[in-house]
Amino acid sequence: MPLPIVAIVGRPNVGKSTLVNRIAQIDEAIVHEMRGVTRDRSYHNADWNGVDFKLIDTGGIEVGSDDSFQGSITAQALEAARQADVIIFVVDGKVGINADDEEVARILRKAKKPVLLAANKMDSTKHEDELWEFYQLGLGDPWPVSAMHGHGTGDLLDEVVKHLRELEVVGGEDEVEAINVAIIGRPNAGKSSLTNRLTDNDRSIVSDVAGTTRDAIDTLVDHEGTLYRIVDTAGLRRKSQIDEDVEYYGFVRAMRAIDRADVALLVVDSSIGLTNEDQRVAGYAAERGCAMVIVLNKWDLVEGPDEKQKIRDRIADRMTFVGYAPVVAISALTGKKVQRIWDAVEEAFANYSQVIPTGKLNAFLTTIRESGHTVSKGKAILRMKYVTQTATKPPRFTFFCNRPDVVDDNYERYLENRLRAAFPLTGTPVRLRFKKKD
Repeated sequence: MPLPIVAIVGRPNVGKSTLVNRIAQIDEAIVHEMRGVTRDRSYHNADWNGVDFKLIDTGGIEVGSDDSFQGSITAQALEAARQADVIIFVVDGKVGINADDEEVARILRKAKKPVLLAANKMDSTKHEDELWEFYQLGLGDPWPVSAMHGHGTGDLLDEVVKHLRELEVVGGEDEVEAINVAIIGRPNAGKSSLTNRLTDNDRSIVSDVAGTTRDAIDTLVDHEGTLYRIVDTAGLRRKSQIDEDVEYYGFVRAMRAIDRADVALLVVDSSIGLTNEDQRVAGYAAERGCAMVIVLNKWDLVEGPDEKQKIRDRIADRMTFVGYAPVVAISALTGKKVQRIWDAVEEAFANYSQVIPTGKLNAFLTTIRESGHTVSKGKAILRMKYVTQTATKPPRFTFFCNRPDVVDDNYERYLENRLRAAFPLTGTPVRLRFKKKD
């Protein structure tokens, strides 16, 4: 049974993300004094008194705002409330009620869900005189809390858990086993459009303003009987180019998403072509050892076969360090050829997690020895005895030999290329280790 969902909604800068961090006991929800920092929904595991649940952090709701993102942010927050089993509506206990609070309350009263009104920033123990105003929202007794210091959050969570138990939606199962797919790339390459296409919904805010996605968000997808966890991430730039604290936190979140990814989809904007930033992002994923598929997005905007071949040639020339990654050309906006991504991800993951029998590996090693190709250092000549696979995700092969110190980078590349020619390793990096064996 899936975990119950608790959504935290409210207008900007009332302390929603701080409350999320307090409840989930994490530092993942981006907290910043700038209004509108949280744009997409983000999901976090939490528990209280033995009850596990999912916590949704949402973008601030400003019903009448002219902000270019605000219509999407409001829709995202209302969608989170629709999904939720219990809603925590956060208001600023110090500032009091404004028109946006009243409008959100009007919407939530129609939600037919348990709604708890949390008056945040109430650091004093004497709240009675300050709470009367919030009764006019028509959502019952307000709960005075201080997300920053933790005051009152325990009482609020007791009430949350009480409602969850009454709804009989409480579950404590482990995270669903699925293939983790991180969609990565530099800003504005079309990652959110691709996420929406793969998940068949509009969960990620899509905009032509670079840097829209600042949170890494997960969506579980069942594709032809296989579960995939799709993670859209903030666009990755060089740290030296990240001049906003909040964008840096999004960068850190994206790194975490790559750390737990099985397969990374590197999205490249074909209308611009391969850039140094694309190479740098690919390097992040390669360093962390996840499988990879290169997605040439906006392929429909590239005119003529000659220009398309130039892009492919440039990738082959400048992405040799991830030369194992298959290349898929698509248009996320129109959906053209997006289905090819599923086949590429499936193949990459199968190779990433496979175990090659030791017998086959040593038969391979015999052909290497018979070829006579080896390396030497002075009078020392490398002689390899046997090989076995010692890890998966990614595959790691340990070669036992007489002189590991003789092995150089060129010989490692030679062995890797021969391995890839002998075994199905498309899409996955491999790791080679050399140990002394007399």
